[in-house]
Amino acid sequence: MQNMKTYLVISALGSDRSGIVDALSKIIADQDCNIEDSRMSVLGGEFAVMLLVSGNWNTIAKLESHLPTLEQKLGMTIVCKNTERRKQSSNAVPYVADVISMDHPGIVNKLANFFSTRNINIEELSTSNYAAAHTGTPMFSVHIEIGVPSDITIAELRESFMDFCDNLNLDAVLEPLKA
Repeated sequence: MQNMKTYLVISALGSDRSGIVDALSKIIADQDCNIEDSRMSVLGGEFAVMLLVSGNWNTIAKLESHLPTLEQKLGMTIVCKNTERRKQSSNAVPYVADVISMDHPGIVNKLANFFSTRNINIEELSTSNYAAAHTGTPMFSVHIEIGVPSDITIAELRESFMDFCDNLNLDAVLEPLKA
């Protein structure tokens, strides 16, 4: 039982400053756990991190017991949840949708609705906004990685997605995810 790998998702949010990743990764390494996957970003003045950590059940339990102290030390909100290794869907084809448009509310919701109504899982999503060159127009960019079920015809999906984006004045590309 002690050699069985267990998993913990850790999410932390707090004011951005140097040293946060060092402190988080040190406590994880000190407990003989491993960071298997992570996402980190500065959003406004806040630093946000999500980590998938693995270890034996006892090392994960020790790590969990140290998190409240680390939360106080870093002045962050830390939440954790036990999980299991993600099972890869053998019937989903990985695709990516990249969308750019003038910035306005509701873009992410409309894109998410497009995919969810077709039972297409959003695996990863990132957004950013920036000023257009020369004009300074507020622009919005979305990168979405999806798992397209094998029973969906890619040509039909691409056509309906492009029509959908054209109707919303979104410039878009839908293509296979390149490894």
